[in-house]
Amino acid sequence: MQAGMFINYLGWGAVMPLELVYLHDGRGFSLGTSGLIVGIVTGLAVLAAPISGPAIDRFGARPTAALAGVALAVGYCGLALAQTPVIAFAAAAIAGAGNGVLLPGQSALMASLAAPELRPHVTAISRVASNIGAALGAALGGLVATQGLSGFMALYFGNAATYLVYAVTLLTAVRREVKPNPMPGGYRLVLRDRAFRRVALINVAMIAVGWGIFTWVVPAYARSQAGLGVNLIGLMLTANALTVVVGQLPVARFSEGRRRSATMATAAATFVVASLLVLLAGRASPYQAYALLLAAAIGVGVGECFHTTVLMPLVADMAPPALRGRYMATIGLSWWLGLALAPTIGGELLGLSPPLPLLASAAVALAAGVAAVALDHSLPATIRLTPKVRPAGGRR
Repeated sequence: MQAGMFINYLGWGAVMPLELVYLHDGRGFSLGTSGLIVGIVTGLAVLAAPISGPAIDRFGARPTAALAGVALAVGYCGLALAQTPVIAFAAAAIAGAGNGVLLPGQSALMASLAAPELRPHVTAISRVASNIGAALGAALGGLVATQGLSGFMALYFGNAATYLVYAVTLLTAVRREVKPNPMPGGYRLVLRDRAFRRVALINVAMIAVGWGIFTWVVPAYARSQAGLGVNLIGLMLTANALTVVVGQLPVARFSEGRRRSATMATAAATFVVASLLVLLAGRASPYQAYALLLAAAIGVGVGECFHTTVLMPLVADMAPPALRGRYMATIGLSWWLGLALAPTIGGELLGLSPPLPLLASAAVALAAGVAAVALDHSLPATIRLTPKVRPAGGRR
């Protein structure tokens, strides 16, 4: 499954940074239309995520995730062939629906395949695999895209092929998960779980800051306020990805036996510091600004490692096995909401006053950290700590 995720992210990383460029330059669509088409992928994911929960609980995570991979393959093939906006919108809708289902499906599948004490390390390995794949894909995409429209089409077809490879891998090389007996109540039981509601809200805030603001708003701020060129901004984003690759597994080991709420609060604290570093960069000299932005990018990478080490394993432990799909779908929805809110609100604040989105992100991350500390008393005592892994043949 991890190998399939690596291949999947290799293809996605090749097209993701170039989607607007392809639609505008390659197909001749206006920037507004191109932005709407790309936005459909996220917008449909928000709508599809809740639908995936009952499907996972009824039919299993493995076939649900595989079906999502097929939908994404069809969607990206459609985008590769789209000569009119209508076709592009339809293809983006199919891809968006697949996107909304894929994350909950693969998260639920990993949780069912791994023992509870191994889930933080499984999550860490998947993060390393996906970041390496995305980084290599981005480098490959930049080379192939120089061939013009034919290069862009090759990238989109290649991305579709990686989704099909992932789907086939899930169906042929991954064993079936054991499906528990159904539990009546569905999403009503999920929404009654007060501790889980807090986790989901914390995640919206953390994703909006660490993944949203720092992906879309900070590069624009660095360009306009610090005067950085696009090449330096690219290196900054690369430093963030490399931090995750290098730091994810050590952070997973460091978190063993520690309170999950404290680990999440640590992630939030790094986001607060990173937001303030970016804010300072706008008032510094060019060399100092780049040093501050580089430190912020690395800090965000460290925060991502701490947050993701806790999130999915904690959700898997909180969820009754018969409702795991719905729990994962809800946390997947919180991811997409955070990603959708950040560029929308952040972009508006950036237009009003450049420091505003950084001050807001620091405040949101601080509130998430306080909420994470308070979460500890709401969690059952049996899942407050990240489990320690017992080495084979010995004790820790």
